[in-house]
Amino acid sequence: MTGTATPRLYSFAAGDAGPWRITDVRAVIGEGLALAPRLDVAAGAAEAVGTWRLRGIASNERYVTRPEKQQLLALQPPLARAGARSAVLIPIRKSAAWWALTQDERRDILEEQSHHVALGMRALPAVARKLHHCRDLSETEPFDFLTWFEFAPQDAAVFDELTAALRASPEWAYVEREVEVKLAFDPR
Repeated sequence: MTGTATPRLYSFAAGDAGPWRITDVRAVIGEGLALAPRLDVAAGAAEAVGTWRLRGIASNERYVTRPEKQQLLALQPPLARAGARSAVLIPIRKSAAWWALTQDERRDILEEQSHHVALGMRALPAVARKLHHCRDLSETEPFDFLTWFEFAPQDAAVFDELTAALRASPEWAYVEREVEVKLAFDPR
């Protein structure tokens, strides 16, 4: 096989190392995560050292239509862009009731009722994001999804508006655990 494969597995390790300084860890729903000074984000498996480690797989977009995906690709800025020195990692675990729904029932809740994709597009290009699926690794992972958001500090209000709208939507009735880990890019 030739060429370089895009990494799928990502590790988020909180501890004493990493280019991201953790500025706050807040339990939104359910149990939180321990506060640590730094976060390292790495493609591949990271050793289980430090305060905590979460893993997720970057996968295909599962709940978008072709036109939505094309629009997302046109508007979504790349991660690690200049000026995007603020980030938030949001781990989420959904209920068994969510996973008992069919794919089309979940799509109906996500977009027809909650407007998840449309709300996300309103935050573009100010807020870039990447979704990681933990459930693809194992149903015993502590979270189902890890969403990584990056934005310039002056766009923090756009991020806050996005998360407030999503948390007020019907989809969030299925969230059992959510943590918000706020970060500042601060390589040392």
